[in-house]
Amino acid sequence: MKRMFYPIVMFLGLLRTTPAQSIPKELWGRWVVRKEVPTTAIACWGEEQAERLIGTEVEYSAGSFRWREVVTKNPTAEITTLTAKQFHDENSGRGTNSSQITFEQLGINSGKVTQVIIHHPAANITKATVEIPGDSVLIKDKNTIIFSVCSVYFEAERSVTSSGK
Repeated sequence: MKRMFYPIVMFLGLLRTTPAQSIPKELWGRWVVRKEVPTTAIACWGEEQAERLIGTEVEYSAGSFRWREVVTKNPTAEITTLTAKQFHDENSGRGTNSSQITFEQLGINSGKVTQVIIHHPAANITKATVEIPGDSVLIKDKNTIIFSVCSVYFEAERSVTSSGK
């Protein structure tokens, strides 16, 4: 019985995620972190750490991913389409006293969003996480992305001097 379900589960997984590839062109260019997005997430960062990200830059290209001086060469990316329900279920805890993150809180008005996860070696940026800011993003629109670090959500805008299209 178990053997019968494995091909079905694998097929359904392929519908949602594309294999690892280079960073998609939609992200190429420089992005400036403009603001923290208020959510009901339980975060491992305080206000002081979150404030340090505002005004910093994330840069993506076919061959690299950069935040400040941290550069990942030849990264691979995983592109996924998430529905509002999938996003909530994957990013929220169980129970009324846990994090509950929704598209609405993030200002996403569509029923689905593209998520790009960039694979890289662990980075010791803040001593609280191995994440690099911008290594997992939601593409809100062609000029706005959203990402989280330690469950604090940030919005970044495409830099007007960016060569990304």
